[in-house]
Amino acid sequence: MEEEQTPNVSLVSCMHFLRRGVAKSVPEKIELTENELANLIKQTADELRIAEQGEDQSDDEEENASSVRPPPADPNDEFNFANYDQEDSNNPIGIATIATVPNLGDLSENVQIRTEGADSDEEDDIIKPDDNLLLVGHVEADASILEVYIYNKEEGSFYVHHDIILPWFPLCIEWLNHDPSDPEPGNLCALGGMDPVIQVWDLDIENCLEPVFKLGQKPNKKKKLKRVGHKDAVLDLSWNRNFNHVLASGSADNTVLLWDLDQGSPHTKLDYFEDKVQSLCFHPLEAQTLLSGACDGRARVTDCRAADAHKAWSLAPEIERVVWDSRNPFCFAMSNNEGKVAYVDCRQDEPLWTISAHGKEVTGLILSEKVPGLMVTVGADEMLKTWDISSSEAVQVSERACKVGQVLCAAPCPDAPYAVAVGGDNKERFIEMVDLSISEQVMNRFGSRGQTANPTENNEAMES
Repeated sequence: MEEEQTPNVSLVSCMHFLRRGVAKSVPEKIELTENELANLIKQTADELRIAEQGEDQSDDEEENASSVRPPPADPNDEFNFANYDQEDSNNPIGIATIATVPNLGDLSENVQIRTEGADSDEEDDIIKPDDNLLLVGHVEADASILEVYIYNKEEGSFYVHHDIILPWFPLCIEWLNHDPSDPEPGNLCALGGMDPVIQVWDLDIENCLEPVFKLGQKPNKKKKLKRVGHKDAVLDLSWNRNFNHVLASGSADNTVLLWDLDQGSPHTKLDYFEDKVQSLCFHPLEAQTLLSGACDGRARVTDCRAADAHKAWSLAPEIERVVWDSRNPFCFAMSNNEGKVAYVDCRQDEPLWTISAHGKEVTGLILSEKVPGLMVTVGADEMLKTWDISSSEAVQVSERACKVGQVLCAAPCPDAPYAVAVGGDNKERFIEMVDLSISEQVMNRFGSRGQTANPTENNEAMES
C-alpha cells in the first residue's frame, strides 16, 4: 500500500526566498462553491486544450517590440537606464496591450474575498513579522504546484502556508513588488516554465485560480493572433530592483527579453546567444547591467543601454548558474554542467580562479550577502559544500550529503545568514532546510564575519 501511495515523481525544480515583511499578515482568500470550482476548472481545461491545438500555427510574427511604442529619444538607452532615479514614478499603465488579466466570466459575481473569520485567527494562517516566505516549484506525478512555505528561524517552524495549482512544469521563480495596476508595492511572483508565456501571481491571495496577468502570447491563425514573447520554454527570470518595471527572461529559444511591465510587452531582445539561456541576474547596484549564462558555454555581461554591448567569459561546455557578488560589484561567479565554478572580475579577460567543486553539474550557486567570503554550492552529486573565497582562491570549508537526492536548486534565506533551502528529486524528501551554523568548520571560519557584517554599509561604500 505504501508503495502505491508514493508518487512516481516528486521533485522541486525551482525555489526563491522572500525577505520578511513583504507579505500581508493575513492573505485575502477567494472562496468558491464546489460547482463553481468545477466549472472554472473545466473552463480552464477547455482553454488550455484550444490553446494547445492552435499553438504555433502562425509563426510569421513580426518583431516583438517593433510597434509597442515610439522609439526612445536615445537609441542606445531604450529603457532610459541612465536616468532611472530621476524618473517620475507615475508610469503609464498599458497592461491591456499584451498582459492577460484574470477573467472569471459569469462566476465573478459569486466570488467572495474573505479577510476576516475563524480561519483568519488560526495561528498558522497568520504571517508574522519575523516569518520568511519560501516559494517552491513542486512537481508531483502529473501535478505542478507553486507552494508557499513559512520559515521562521527563531521558532524552528517550516510548513506550507498555501499553494497554487500550475498548468505546466515550473522552471524558474522571481519575486517582484511592481504591480502595473496599483501604485502601491505588491507581493507578486513571476513564474517561467515549459510554456513560453510567463505567469505573474499575487501571493497575498489564497486559493487564487488564475494569475493577475501574463506576459507573452502564443500565435493562433484562427484567432489571427501573432506571437508575442518567447518561442520556447522560459528557463530563468530576473527582476530589476533598481528599475522596477523591467523584468528579464531567458529562454530555450536562445534569446533574452527585457519586458516592460507597465506596457505588458517585451521592449528589447538580446539574440546573440548560440544556445539556451539558463541563468540571469541583474546587477544589484547598476540598473543597466545584466549577467547571463547560456548553454553555449559563455557568461555575458550586457549593458542594456545598448543591447549589443556585451562582454563574454567561457566555462564550457554549458553554464548552469551565474550570480553577482554583491560585496564586490565588479565580480561574479559562474558554474557549469561538469562541476566547475569560476570567479570573474569584469575588468579582466580571464577568470580569477576556477575550481572543480562537484562531480556533476553545479545546480545551485550562492554568494552570501550577509557573510563576507562565504560561497555555497550544491550539485547533482547530492552534495552541499561551503567555500571561503575571501582570498585569491577558493578554499573548501565543509561538505555534507543532502537528503533530497540530486539537488536541483538552492536558495539562501535573506534574513538568516546561515540558512539555505535545497530542493531535489527524492520522492520521500524533496525539500530540506540546511542550517550551516551547526557546522563547527563553518562557524570557526565565518562566525565572526557573520556577526560583524553590515551589508547596507558595504553597499553604500561600493556605490561610492
